[in-house]
Amino acid sequence: MAIQILLNFFVAVVWTFITGTFTAHKFIIGWLIGAILLFLMRRFLSERFYFARIWSMVKLIILFLKELILSNIAVMKLVLEPTLPVSPAIFAYPTELRSDWEITLLSVLITLTPGTLVIDVSEDQKTLFIHAIHADEIDEAISSIKNTFEKAIMEVSRS
Repeated sequence: MAIQILLNFFVAVVWTFITGTFTAHKFIIGWLIGAILLFLMRRFLSERFYFARIWSMVKLIILFLKELILSNIAVMKLVLEPTLPVSPAIFAYPTELRSDWEITLLSVLITLTPGTLVIDVSEDQKTLFIHAIHADEIDEAISSIKNTFEKAIMEVSRS
């Protein structure tokens, strides 16, 4: 991915030299020309087109913001109930992620989401231990994390 970004930057700089005008919009036009050239020549590159990874990152950020808002609303509803109907639970979450940065990112996203907290990671890094303020169905909580955060992180790392 880094080589593609550098190539795109190089094409943008060359474009500004060719036009003889060193302005921001000429550089952006050169950047777009470089992106189009890289897209057309993507089968000759060893990695996927770098915009795919950037798009995956944007989708992960949007997913986190959506989950953040929804979980804030859910926790607010729990707190505002007069009886405080919580059923806290600590459960083991088996993860398919393997690299340190993937596991760390998943842990941070879970912890930043209100109502959940990653307590520990197993020594083999295959299991996260999570505390949830309200978890009626543990299987539902596990599948929710697996189908949202873990899936999006795998998409970013694999693209």
